Amino acid sequence: MSKRDFYEILEVSKNASAEELKKAYRKQAIRFHPDKNPGDKEAEENFKEAAEAYEILSDQAKRQRYDQYGHAGLGNGGGFGGYGGGMRMEDIFSHFGDIFGGGMDDPFSSFFGGGGRSGGRTVNRGSNLRVKVKLSLEEIAHGVEKKIKVNKYISCSSCRGTGAKSGNAYQTCSTCKGSGHVTRVTSTFIGQMQTTSTCPHCGGEGKIITDKCMDCSGNGIVKGEEVISIKIPAGVGEGMQLSMGGKGNAAARGGIAGDLLIQIEEIKHAELIRDGNNLLFNQYISIPEAALGSNAEIPGIDGKIKIKIEPGTQGGRIIRLKGKGLPSVNTYEGKGDLLVTLHVWTPKILSKEEKTLLEKLAKSENFHPNPTEKEKGFFSKMKDIFE
Repeated sequence: MSKRDFYEILEVSKNASAEELKKAYRKQAIRFHPDKNPGDKEAEENFKEAAEAYEILSDQAKRQRYDQYGHAGLGNGGGFGGYGGGMRMEDIFSHFGDIFGGGMDDPFSSFFGGGGRSGGRTVNRGSNLRVKVKLSLEEIAHGVEKKIKVNKYISCSSCRGTGAKSGNAYQTCSTCKGSGHVTRVTSTFIGQMQTTSTCPHCGGEGKIITDKCMDCSGNGIVKGEEVISIKIPAGVGEGMQLSMGGKGNAAARGGIAGDLLIQIEEIKHAELIRDGNNLLFNQYISIPEAALGSNAEIPGIDGKIKIKIEPGTQGGRIIRLKGKGLPSVNTYEGKGDLLVTLHVWTPKILSKEEKTLLEKLAKSENFHPNPTEKEKGFFSKMKDIFE
């Protein structure tokens, strides 16, 4: 199922400001929040959809990639769920609670527990990891699956990430009674003021470990490694960043894992030059080949390609091989072209016999330059290429 346009989801224009995006997301989140639509799966999906749209468009770098490449430029998702992982409610609550204001007096605070919280309790989040993946032009042309070994924090297998030695080795925090926050009421000259803050005793988690796991010292995470399979779509480019949700460092005590951010590095091709989705190649031909015409074989992404050089070819002529370039990361845009520039090679050193022959040809009327008006114009040449 194709994903909807993020601007359409938030009902804003493509030049919407950061403040307009924020207001639009707030409106959609209130409208579709699960607390207002209990049991409504469609509303829940709309709620997640709006959060993903805002997560991308509120980030300037991600917004630029989305505007240029669409959904494909975000790594088959690119938002919280990157690579089809799907949106998670914990992610939304953790990231965007501050949009709905702070403090218990805010009418929307019941929807979000504040940044890094879910239901009032602190939700630990693992840090993101960054890796670089080098790709050849052939891999970029067809897409590729890469397996990489990543050193990172993983969930402790002994305690299953809880940090507790056993299932009953922790208790509800006596300070906050499991809520993760404490409320204080102070008197001022204008009356009483109520403030809410993270519980200092349990750090906002709502519970205290009474017997810590020996392997992870109660953190729920240990250093380890994981082999991760990364599916890279065709058409990616140098510097593009993809995202895999939940594949970064594991979070302490069963929190939300960070993301794996994959930066693309392009390996320079030995013969072909990339220009966007087009490929460029310089083909050198001799004076006789230019005058008489010939056939040549040039490199392509999928092997050698034969081209025909017409008699009377002028230096600088460009042959366009339609669809022989690279695919766009947005598949609906199709493929680029392979543009072959023909350069007539003039020998620098001549034998006595060659010099005599050329001196004779130089006297021929046909060898006197006589370009047409069309051949004189650079822009006319460029127009011919794309017609």
